[in-house]
Amino acid sequence: MAEITGDQRVQSEVLEGLATAVNHRRWFVELAVPYLGDDPIEIGSGLGDYALEWSRRLPRFTATEADPDRLVQLKERLADQPSIDVRQMLLPHNDRGDYSAAVSYNVLEHIEDHVGALRSMRDLVRPGGAVIIIVPAFQFAMSPADIATGHVRRYTKRTLGAAMTEAGLTVEKIHYANALGLLGYFMATKVFRLMPKEGPMVKVYDTIVLPATKAAEQRIRPPFGQSVFAVARVPA
Repeated sequence: MAEITGDQRVQSEVLEGLATAVNHRRWFVELAVPYLGDDPIEIGSGLGDYALEWSRRLPRFTATEADPDRLVQLKERLADQPSIDVRQMLLPHNDRGDYSAAVSYNVLEHIEDHVGALRSMRDLVRPGGAVIIIVPAFQFAMSPADIATGHVRRYTKRTLGAAMTEAGLTVEKIHYANALGLLGYFMATKVFRLMPKEGPMVKVYDTIVLPATKAAEQRIRPPFGQSVFAVARVPA
């Protein structure tokens, strides 16, 4: 049986704080856009920040959430968006679908059976469609903030790629993103034991550090990062 891990109140507080990191969100929105197709589903939409950004570019979009309380908030927030369908979804599951892609940001690390969860995403997507994943990188950065929000693990390119391959997906692209963000996250959450919530540090990072990091990484892929970004295809 699938379970929701972590303190849901803490998760919501972190989501609300990170919602203020507008430049960070737009960067990660752009990473997925080329692979979404015309009718994607997002696994774990949280408060709907990414769903709103992606839906503006697409004719149809499906947002999902596992936590019942957050699902209510998500439905309320997206009620005036006729192109967005909202549904509850826990992974792993046995559902089938014909979506053009499944996109899931910072969700897989919460799920013990992450290969089963990836298989579930694969089964929601039509042959040739994409499964697009972002997860936190490097186990050494596992902090009290990770534990409080229900992270089971953090990833490397190798471990995420292996899980996707085991789930029957064909990895097309995988790389680290936000190198300076990893250093900042490690210092803030591991050394000083802070939570990544709204505040001056998030604002400075998002307005000054993030744009420079994004520009640099568009030219050169870094050997490490705060996140791993991956795209895999559902075999025909």
